[in-house]
Amino acid sequence: MPKKTTDAIVVHCIDFRLQEYLNHWLLENIGPGNYDRVSLAGGVFDLEAIFKQVEISERLHEIKKVVFINHEDCGAYGEAGTKERHEADLRAAREKIRKYYSHIDIELHYLSLAGEFEGVL
Repeated sequence: MPKKTTDAIVVHCIDFRLQEYLNHWLLENIGPGNYDRVSLAGGVFDLEAIFKQVEISERLHEIKKVVFINHEDCGAYGEAGTKERHEADLRAAREKIRKYYSHIDIELHYLSLAGEFEGVL
């Protein structure tokens, strides 16, 4: 059976408050049905769980891009969930993926509760 491929894996939080924004952004920026989608409380908070999903997506679907999206007021982070902490965790996730998959592009985003996506460098 031939491999099926897709362009990207997208990792974001389960928070119901953000799903409409995420759905719209994904359609506009990645395209319909052109990505593996992982929804896990805290987004990249549990980096080992996320890494396993990226590993599987790369092996089975030959992804070319990883998109990590963390968000404002994330319950999984609790009081520690400052914007700075989210950005640091997103960067740590990028570095871990780059270490093993240097050929994959990685995008980082911080999403506000108002639906505004901010790129993280």
